[in-house]
Amino acid sequence: MIPTMRSLTAEEYVQAFKSFLDHSTEHQCMEQFINKEMPQILASLGNGKSTINVLGVGSGTGEQDLKMIKIMQAQHPGVLINNEVIEPNPQHAASYKALINKSPDLQNVSFIWHQITSTEYEQQVKEKNAPKKFDFIHMIQMLYRVDDITNTIKFFHNCLDQNGKLLIIILSGSSGWASIWKKYRHCLPLTDSGHYITSDDIKDILDGMEVEYQVYDFPSGWDITKCFIEGDTTGGHMMDFLTGTKNFMGTAPLDLKKRLQEALCQPECSHKKDGSIIFSNDMSMIVVKS
Repeated sequence: MIPTMRSLTAEEYVQAFKSFLDHSTEHQCMEQFINKEMPQILASLGNGKSTINVLGVGSGTGEQDLKMIKIMQAQHPGVLINNEVIEPNPQHAASYKALINKSPDLQNVSFIWHQITSTEYEQQVKEKNAPKKFDFIHMIQMLYRVDDITNTIKFFHNCLDQNGKLLIIILSGSSGWASIWKKYRHCLPLTDSGHYITSDDIKDILDGMEVEYQVYDFPSGWDITKCFIEGDTTGGHMMDFLTGTKNFMGTAPLDLKKRLQEALCQPECSHKKDGSIIFSNDMSMIVVKS
């Protein structure tokens, strides 16, 4: 008897996500953006204040947070940085804290942890009726897991202090994900609990809010070759990540697996390079002014 299909648990998601990160250029793409564009984006923060307040929404394991903090330190020497972190996944939060312990030069940085979802944080703030204002808020690859995307963006935008900035990093509307989600949605299982959104959707929301923003597009790729090797463990984890489903290759109907694998090979989703299949994981970095 074939086991039934089900969504990934938080722990299973961590493992599936690792298989994605290990074979994609996503973090390198973010690093390129952070090194190239973030110094001038962060230079105007704080308006000469002695403390800069930062909020990471869905910060994950913290690698990108700490890179941005180091740029802030370089741009604002001697300024205190109060860094608050919203991260519901306990494994991710533990990895983030371990990374801090290994990182020198964080003496002027304080950390406050909220091991809750962004929605729970929003509820807490509204109940206290005392919203804290931040100079910089970032939401990196996390809006797929939010139920009310428009109101979440509006809420955190309202948490910006004067001259504050909100950074949203999201998959590009021209990525392979956009094609899979729009053109080949019928190839995805109902067990995928994520929301299929790209930068195009975010730009529509921001246009509706009538706020000023700038978009930076960066190419990124994901080597999905192992997704086509029968019985490959890493390929299996990759398919789990792609579909949000535990053991997709072992539990999905044969025709669904075949349809999805065919869709992944379409030119609007991927290309071949040196015998490998590279899925388009292009990203958009959107900087919103207060």
